[in-house]
Amino acid sequence: MITVTPEDGMTITHDVAFQPGVYVVPNGITVGADDVTIEGNGAVLVGADKRGRGLTINRRRNVTVRNLTLLNYYHGIWANACAELHIAGCRVTLTHELPSPSVFLDVWLPREEAYGGGIFLSGVTDSTVVNNDLQHQQNGLLLYGCERVEIRQNIASYNSGYGILLFESSDNRVEDNTADFCCRVYSTAPGQAEYHNGADAAGLVIMCNSSRNVVRRNRFRSSGDGVFLGGFHKDQIKVPCNDNVFEDNDASFSPNIGFEATFSQRNVFRNNRANACAYGFWLGWSSETTVEGNTIRDNRIAGVAIEHGHHNVIRNNRFERNGEGVQLWVNRDAARGAATFKQFFPEGAETHETEVVENEFAGNRFALHVWTERGEDYAGPRCRALKVLRNTFHDNRIGILFERVRDSAIHGNTLYRNIEAGIKLVGCVGVSTEGNQL
Repeated sequence: MITVTPEDGMTITHDVAFQPGVYVVPNGITVGADDVTIEGNGAVLVGADKRGRGLTINRRRNVTVRNLTLLNYYHGIWANACAELHIAGCRVTLTHELPSPSVFLDVWLPREEAYGGGIFLSGVTDSTVVNNDLQHQQNGLLLYGCERVEIRQNIASYNSGYGILLFESSDNRVEDNTADFCCRVYSTAPGQAEYHNGADAAGLVIMCNSSRNVVRRNRFRSSGDGVFLGGFHKDQIKVPCNDNVFEDNDASFSPNIGFEATFSQRNVFRNNRANACAYGFWLGWSSETTVEGNTIRDNRIAGVAIEHGHHNVIRNNRFERNGEGVQLWVNRDAARGAATFKQFFPEGAETHETEVVENEFAGNRFALHVWTERGEDYAGPRCRALKVLRNTFHDNRIGILFERVRDSAIHGNTLYRNIEAGIKLVGCVGVSTEGNQL
């Protein structure tokens, strides 16, 4: 490995170590061969006016970049159609950032229109992004169409957009990263003091057919959302993000939602923390989702909220001091776009076949609240075929509140010291309550 001085526009075709120092290279540097290692050696590359790319790696294999600092580009490191790419120990910051509170972010932008960010990967496979500092810009790490990338031990906090984005990216591992305080304030009424705190910023964003990813032991705290997963495109296209696993993550203290996962199937949320948000989990129009072993405390509105969901399992969680512990419900057609969504997800017209099993609910206003929208003239879909089994409800205002629910079972639960009622049924048909201890 030879030592070189970085020069503006240079192309690197063999292993190099940069001479330490600060270098203004507005046109960046390009990797022009496979099997290249760049040892940054603490060198700092500086762009101009947050334009262009600091380091470009296009259609290369087995490239390693480590210990390099890049500042003031649109994308600090830009890689396309690469395999066996390894980025480690780099600091990439001060990349292009939209001013806040000017823009509510568009999570559906394609890669050709991607926002600025520290590291941009497109079509990258079998690679690693490890121990990088990607803080203090709009976006830390952006993945588009990537597979089998290991994202470990990076810090992507204090960004005004996304800590980490997975878009059309599957079979990746996101482990032991920190992306706290990824949030922005958006002015909802220019010239007036009305603001939205969050504006679709999030610690981790997973969109558009991103499936089978494993997300473990990360911190996504105090962000617009901790995790934002969406499976229905704004142009009304089904793009579900399925079979993702979230374990041992902390998405607490969001002004909005700790974990959001909508219009998707078979996602697993296990042993996470979702505390002190507006909602701990928002899983609207989701199905076959598992929520188990999580700590869900002090959420202002609800711990778990699912509208028009089916075949979901909520098991062995602790719900403590939430506005409501679990909410399951059906909206009228005009409410919250339900009529539009039912055209694409007819199986989600009703909230049905969901199990609430072996949880503990303590100190919530309503521990479990299930309802079909009120209205004497309403004859549409209902909440039905629910099972509430072997849970413990204590010290809540109401343990279980069912409103206009049918053909369901509340069996084998323990309920004590609930202030207003242990079980309250309003307008229900075919709801059995057997073997409960009151």
